[in-house]
Amino acid sequence: MKNLHFRKPGGASFISILALLFFTTTESYGWHDRTHLAIAEAAGFELWYSAAAPDVVKSREAFRPAEEKNHYHNNKKQHAVTPEMVMEQVGRYNDPTDDEGHLYGAIIGTLRDYKELRRSGKYANYPLVFCAHYVGDLSMPLHNVPYDAFNRERHTINDGIIECSVQNNVGYIQRSIYDISIESEEDLAGEVARIAEISRRLGRKIRKENRNMTQAEAYGQVIHSASLFRAILQHLGKNPCM
Repeated sequence: MKNLHFRKPGGASFISILALLFFTTTESYGWHDRTHLAIAEAAGFELWYSAAAPDVVKSREAFRPAEEKNHYHNNKKQHAVTPEMVMEQVGRYNDPTDDEGHLYGAIIGTLRDYKELRRSGKYANYPLVFCAHYVGDLSMPLHNVPYDAFNRERHTINDGIIECSVQNNVGYIQRSIYDISIESEEDLAGEVARIAEISRRLGRKIRKENRNMTQAEAYGQVIHSASLFRAILQHLGKNPCM
């Protein structure tokens, strides 16, 4: 980690970050915008610059009920995440009545949307923008644990742990990506469950220790997301723009 460039916020950029923190105190957004962009860029996604768009969609009142539940899983019973749990959530994708949230199923739902559009001969890349975002949310620990008092208090600051440095370190994330093989939807469900469980355990750890993530922990998490999304692109036969 010694090669990472952690910049102190200053000037207009610092003001922008403060504004972002202020306006996100009542909602759980997942990583802030630059972190989502960096994950998608490191994975080689050609539309990486759109990876924050699902949070913009969620900010619109007309779309919020259906969209916001795709960004988290409020694991109130603190169950270990399994592939079966992932697949059970697919049927709840875009369901505004699901108070629990269905992040894991939403990842698979976007892939089904992509494949359906491609079969019909239509432009199919926009569902992958949503997929990139949800895969990013997957590694944010507080999107995988109960939304309790600790989560509400700590959520926004943990969303932005690496926001000021992450776009300077896309190369580091890219070099740290590890190989994941996805041959089927079942393989994808297994990988989603694996990373969700890593994230859930880190969420429980920082709650037990009553602290925020470290920057090193946050970079470790986004590397999981970038690795999974690159594998998804490869599974779909899309050559990542590395």
